[in-house]
Amino acid sequence: MNNCSCNCRTNCVGIAVIASAIIGIITAFLTFSATITVTPAFLWVLLGVAVVYLGVTLIVAPAIRNTGGRGCICDIVPVLLAGILGTILAAIILLGITFEATSIVGAIITGLLLAFFSLVITSTACLVKCAAGCGE
Repeated sequence: MNNCSCNCRTNCVGIAVIASAIIGIITAFLTFSATITVTPAFLWVLLGVAVVYLGVTLIVAPAIRNTGGRGCICDIVPVLLAGILGTILAAIILLGITFEATSIVGAIITGLLLAFFSLVITSTACLVKCAAGCGE
C-alpha cells in the first residue's frame, strides 16, 4: 500500500503556490509594460484546457483516491481545483471584456490567469508525486 509522506506533500504544494504566484507577478508586470500580449486564441486554448482538465479530474478521482495516502491527496485536490476554476474564470473575464494593452486591470487579470494555470500544472505534479508514493 502506498503512503504519501505528508511532509513531502506540504513542501510540494507550498512550492507550487509560491512558484505560481511568482509567475503571475512576472506576467502582470510584462503585460503592463506591453512586453507580452495575450491573444484571444491563447485564452480559448487555456479555457478549453481547464474545462477538459476539470472533466478528466472528475473521471480519474476515484482511481487516484484508491492509491492510498488519502489524507495527503485530499490536501492537494483543493489547490488543483482552485487553479482550474481560477483559470476558467480569468479566461472568461479576459474573453468577455476588452482591455487596453497597458491596462492595469487587464495586466492583473492576465497575471492571475497564468498564475492559476501554472498552479494547475504544478499541483498536478504534486498529485502525481503523492500518488506515486513520494515519501517512501
